[in-house]
Amino acid sequence: MSNRETQLKAFDRLLTIMDELRTQCPWDKKQTMQSLRHLTIEETYELGDAILDNDLKEIKGELGDLLLHIVFYAKIGSETNDFDIADVANGICEKLIYRHPHIYSDVKVKDEEEVKQNWEKLKLKEGKNSVLEGVPKSLPALVKANRIQDKVAGVGFDWEEPNQVWEKVEEELAEFKTEVAQGNQKAMESEFGDVLFSMINYARFLNINPENALEKTNKKFTKRFQYLEEKAKGLNKPLSEMTLAEMDIFWEEAKLL
Repeated sequence: MSNRETQLKAFDRLLTIMDELRTQCPWDKKQTMQSLRHLTIEETYELGDAILDNDLKEIKGELGDLLLHIVFYAKIGSETNDFDIADVANGICEKLIYRHPHIYSDVKVKDEEEVKQNWEKLKLKEGKNSVLEGVPKSLPALVKANRIQDKVAGVGFDWEEPNQVWEKVEEELAEFKTEVAQGNQKAMESEFGDVLFSMINYARFLNINPENALEKTNKKFTKRFQYLEEKAKGLNKPLSEMTLAEMDIFWEEAKLL
């Protein structure tokens, strides 16, 4: 059996199991798209964690969980005769073919950036009123800022050089510092948002994913702080009773691990 045949057989097995669960399992029978939504978001974040950890075994498992959700939504859609898994698959196939005219037509592109620009132009031709319509409203703010900047850059609204973006970061930092000195809470919040937005933009010019970078720092800080907690526990001394100088000794040790 070829690899493609094996893949199709495995997918057919999943569809069969989904059919069985939907008709026989009390929990699966009860689910709706709305009840599955928060679980799907959770599964997506779990996949994201596995990718950041480069845990290939966990990535495989989380991809399976996410695939199950896709099949589940399609099964629910088929029950109301709105769509099924074939419609979902054919829909994305048609979209990919349409949005890759440099592969499936005679359009020529010189690099990845031109591909992205063509992609955004084609989306507008599909009836979207704004290039930003494709940015989900419920995205976390940091991820949303990155996607907004990426989207507008796709239609040419962008800086030309990284140093220009850094100058903007410095400008926003200066404005934030001014508002801090004046103690205007509302203005401080606004300027702080501008600082973050400009830093996220600068990260894009350096090919740094800001969400990944921040999460890696979160993991690094957590690991070091937990090392500090373990050392304090070994001394039978609560962290609240340790001086900053004492804690800093263990913190520096943690940085060497």
